[in-house]
Amino acid sequence: MTLPQRFRTLSVACIVAATATLALSGCAKSETTDNAGGDSSQGAQTVQTPTASTGPGCTLTTYGAPKLDLENAVVGFSQSEKEANPFRIAETQSIKDEAARIGVKKLLTTNAQSQLSKQISDIQDMLAQGAQFLIIAPLNSDGLEPAFQAAAAKKVPVLTIDRKVNATACKDYLAFLGSDFVEQGKRAADAMIKATGGKGKVAILLGSSGNSVTTDRTKGFVDQVKATAPGLEIVAQQTGEFARDKGQQVMEQLIQSKPDITAVYAENDEMALGAVTALKAAGKAPGKDVKIVSIDGTRNAVQALANGELNAVIESNPRFGPLAFATAQKFYSGEGIPEDVIISDRSYDPTNAKASLGGAY
Repeated sequence: MTLPQRFRTLSVACIVAATATLALSGCAKSETTDNAGGDSSQGAQTVQTPTASTGPGCTLTTYGAPKLDLENAVVGFSQSEKEANPFRIAETQSIKDEAARIGVKKLLTTNAQSQLSKQISDIQDMLAQGAQFLIIAPLNSDGLEPAFQAAAAKKVPVLTIDRKVNATACKDYLAFLGSDFVEQGKRAADAMIKATGGKGKVAILLGSSGNSVTTDRTKGFVDQVKATAPGLEIVAQQTGEFARDKGQQVMEQLIQSKPDITAVYAENDEMALGAVTALKAAGKAPGKDVKIVSIDGTRNAVQALANGELNAVIESNPRFGPLAFATAQKFYSGEGIPEDVIISDRSYDPTNAKASLGGAY
């Protein structure tokens, strides 16, 4: 995919139009004490590629769901992980803010605390409370079958966001809204190659296992490095579980076991910031002695980039509220929903980091 294609928002029916017109107020607080939520106008999601495998997409009729007026509906949102990570804070707040903006009668929210069994029971509990439409941020790509079955039994549509599930669209769930994670990995590799000159030894801080984000971000990065920078050797791949403290621990271990590492690819910003802490404690200069590229676009990471401690950040935009509800409104109006609705993500580098802080979350 070429750069222009990547950033071109396709004028595909109502999703794009609705997304463009919905005001986005879902900006999260972060660890900084100032207004770290960012500028809504800078941070809004845009649709890059709505795609459907066959036909016109999933409609109300083909899904087998009853007609629903969202303003008078009970909507449930299932968050997968505790809201300590800025991505999760921003994502949940975006859903809440948009539900309030369009006048949803009642929004039920749950948090699975990174436990698959709890996410299943959370979803079942929301259904028992009368949820008529569900937005789910899946913890893993597999394992939510009991929850999907419970929703299907009540003819409640399920919209998945930010992580793909291994299930059948327009049957087990309505559609997926999110980023192209393989492409994110490729772009991170390109940024790393630029930062390192295509030479050196790189360690990968992997995300949590069992989900499409980790698998795809790893594949995109590894394949791109192998194809375009044979002088950049991947010498370690170890999970930091998308957590700052785990990223720091893994980096501390790698400094001891592989002291000749010259670069780190962190599959989210929290792990990258943990690596920064570990490198500083070891007397190394992050961003200089060890190049660091990460994915997410949190305010703290973009600030670290502006400070010279990171070398590039690929955005993964968590502000799903407007797009999720615009998709639901389109669905209930009788229009077809593509299987995958892929959003565009920006890139941060040393030349735009400071000016772009307002759009970070």
